[in-house]
Amino acid sequence: MRYRIGDNPEQLGPALDQGAFLAIATLSFSIGIGFVIAGMRSKHYWMAIWGTGLSLSSVIYIIYVITIT
Repeated sequence: MRYRIGDNPEQLGPALDQGAFLAIATLSFSIGIGFVIAGMRSKHYWMAIWGTGLSLSSVIYIIYVITIT
């Protein structure tokens, strides 16, 4: 594998800010709710459990971000 000459890792691009992570957590919460609904309707309980965990972790992260920062 060859590397480009002159690329500086510090100038690769902008890093993700807190707003991007908050948007990802909000999207994950809605996907988790969708998993719970789909899992309960189709009787695939592993999907409902996965969606519950995703929703809970997203809510915990959102609460953490709102209260700490």
